[in-house]
Amino acid sequence: MSGHRPSSREKILAAASELADIVGPGNLSLDAVAQRAGVSKGGLLYNFPTKAKLMQALVQDYLKTFEDALEEEAAKRGDTTKNSLTAYIELSARECEQKQPSAAGVLAALAEDPDFLNPVRDFKRQLLDRLKSETPDTAKLIVAFLVIEGLRSMKLFDMDILHDDERNMALSYLLAEAAGS
Repeated sequence: MSGHRPSSREKILAAASELADIVGPGNLSLDAVAQRAGVSKGGLLYNFPTKAKLMQALVQDYLKTFEDALEEEAAKRGDTTKNSLTAYIELSARECEQKQPSAAGVLAALAEDPDFLNPVRDFKRQLLDRLKSETPDTAKLIVAFLVIEGLRSMKLFDMDILHDDERNMALSYLLAEAAGS
């Protein structure tokens, strides 16, 4: 049986993601993405008519990847409905440990397209609603959600002032609380 052969769209998204990690999303050029993906610029523009559309697709691809990873992480623990909050905390904590490009690209994309973050907003709302339906203590959930999103924001905007032991203490606390839900 042969493996999945990536489409030009998938190649372009993979190339754009790799380049965004290297040069930052704000410095991403369509020419560089096309070259890295091994497609013509016309082929890139056929799939993504503007840089904003490419950035939007990257965000949607990231959200899908995060959602899949969340499902996988929860499934490792057995009953996904009881483990989604723990999975969300652990997955987010690992993501916050990774090197991230500067927020300049996000800000540039927002300046170009104010609706850029709408899919993120929608995803976060759906995630929160899902976690609320699975977590009996809504107040505990909201606090955990806000702490995790605060850590993500501090990381994104390169304003993470916490020492590793402080971050780990907060995450350990959240995980203990989530286990008690």
